[in-house]
Amino acid sequence: RNETVRMYQSNFLESLTHIHPALPHLIFVPVVAIGIRLGIAKGMEFFSLSLFFILGLFIWSLTEYTMHRFIFHMPAEKGWRKKLQFMLHGIHHDYPQDSTRLVMPPPVSIPLAGALFFLFQTLLSAPHVFPFFSGFILGYLLYDTTHYAVHHWKWDNPLFLTLKRRHLNHHFIDPHHNFHVSMPFWDFVFRTYRSVSGATVENPPA
Repeated sequence: RNETVRMYQSNFLESLTHIHPALPHLIFVPVVAIGIRLGIAKGMEFFSLSLFFILGLFIWSLTEYTMHRFIFHMPAEKGWRKKLQFMLHGIHHDYPQDSTRLVMPPPVSIPLAGALFFLFQTLLSAPHVFPFFSGFILGYLLYDTTHYAVHHWKWDNPLFLTLKRRHLNHHFIDPHHNFHVSMPFWDFVFRTYRSVSGATVENPPA
């Protein structure tokens, strides 16, 4: 089922919550390319550029885990916290097969990306911030793609099926573990990994 629920009475605001999964790639793949190009133009050598690019990917992976565990699943019993948690992530758990609400809307993701760039710029001097930010944004795109895929793709690759089982286990059996979608590393580090071997999690009905 691809059923959903309205989040806003306004048709305009409601339309902003339904995003095609290709849209983030159209917006942010050029950002990744520009960051790498700026790093090269500023004279960075291949090793240094690659190192900061990989560091950006690594920091994204920690960001993904942290956001999913502590913000998307923050305790919220009532009031504004409950409403915020529902808008951020609760709606996805209630309607996990809604294919248009699997990625962050551009009116949120673009300003957030800009704010993060300026934050990183205060921590890293130019030109290092450019490949770092490219790696960070690529990590976000890999997360978005993986998240959409585990909900909607049918692929017999063993690694993909492992990621799919872990994430569907998080949705339908144990929402307090297996927070990482694209990389399981941080679930092991913070002891939130749970084995899903033998779990009977099947694809939800289409």
